[in-house]
Amino acid sequence: MNFNIITLGCKVNQYESQAMREDLLKNGFELAKPNTPADITVVNSCTVTSVSDAKNRKLINKIRRENPDGIIVLTGCMPQAFPDRQENFENCDIVLGNAKRAELVPAIYEYIENHMKNVFISPHPVKNEKFEDLSISSLGEHTRAFIKIEDGCNRFCSYCIIPFARGRVRSKSIEALKAEVEKIANNGYLEVVLVGINLSAYGQDEGLNLADAVECVCAQKGIERVRLGSVEPEQMDEPMIKRLAAQPKFCPQFHLSLQSGCDKTLKAMNRHYDTAEYSKIVSNIRKTFDNSSITTDVMVGFAGETEEDFKDSMNFVKQTGFAKVHVFPYSRRKGTVADKAPNQIAPNIKEKRAKEMGELVAESRAEFLKTQVGLTESVLIERLRHGYLEGYTKNYTPVHIISDDENLCGQIVNVKITSAENDYCMGTVV
Repeated sequence: MNFNIITLGCKVNQYESQAMREDLLKNGFELAKPNTPADITVVNSCTVTSVSDAKNRKLINKIRRENPDGIIVLTGCMPQAFPDRQENFENCDIVLGNAKRAELVPAIYEYIENHMKNVFISPHPVKNEKFEDLSISSLGEHTRAFIKIEDGCNRFCSYCIIPFARGRVRSKSIEALKAEVEKIANNGYLEVVLVGINLSAYGQDEGLNLADAVECVCAQKGIERVRLGSVEPEQMDEPMIKRLAAQPKFCPQFHLSLQSGCDKTLKAMNRHYDTAEYSKIVSNIRKTFDNSSITTDVMVGFAGETEEDFKDSMNFVKQTGFAKVHVFPYSRRKGTVADKAPNQIAPNIKEKRAKEMGELVAESRAEFLKTQVGLTESVLIERLRHGYLEGYTKNYTPVHIISDDENLCGQIVNVKITSAENDYCMGTVV
């Protein structure tokens, strides 16, 4: 039988989908050919917003319409967060929670035998949950490999459902990480990205911290670059930053989650820092690393956000000078504290604020790209497209090079950056 896996959401989901893919291949299943109905379709869902749930259901209904006899497996955050919402599972044959991916192959065999719908969802325990035993040896066609080293979150931000979908913080052991990254290196990957649900919390259940994981991966022969996925400001103190800077393979790009540049809004969100603490972390990074980049996420229109609060957030974002910012309007989420908060913001006001913030951060992005012109940086070439080689520097600046030398794909080359364009830089190989 053949299968297809459709992944929605974050890089952690991408990693978990690859682990399921390798598990299925190891057990004799085959990948379906592109654009053909698969015998088995696995949907790895995201539930970060109610819009995400709607996308999941729409996708599942489409798969059922186009392939009535296929087996549909739903897994990921949506079933785990909302196990009682049967409308989410209506067209699914097998439903697996976030702690039940090991049941994938046995559940498929059981369904083939008796054709009875099965739901495998167990609630996350409040403490002593073990890190899920997943491992990958590659990441498909990706040039860099994502490795999940942490799961769960203990923060309970007032707008977020993820602690209910992912449980409490738990971490991959250094021994397991070392074995996994060795497989990744042996398959030719030059760059590893460490990811997690609350990556900054790595190791707090094991007496370790994020620098321990970075040092482990940097020690692997064959790996040339190590970078972090999105991190929370927690634990990004000076000792941590100095340990990261001591690793020559570490990439000085920090996606440091902000959410709002207004202290009042941060408190309402139940974020565990204020703008002064955030600014200090940014300052420490910039004085420690040469040519670092700081990127972030900013939410606008959170419940109770006044015009003055929004202006405070705009001012903070402007003065910080981010390399890139993902701006998005607040989306109410059933089951969260913020969903019941008073003074919800009208959709048209949220969209207006998102537009204003978007225009501001576009200027910041352009200014950052200009600072890269004239520099010679190492670039990992990812693809050849439309006559250009495309890749990223260590600080994650996208670079386009006029060339059709496909042999450079997957290689790290030195590139002189010659100009800044709309959302990328141009360069020449030196």
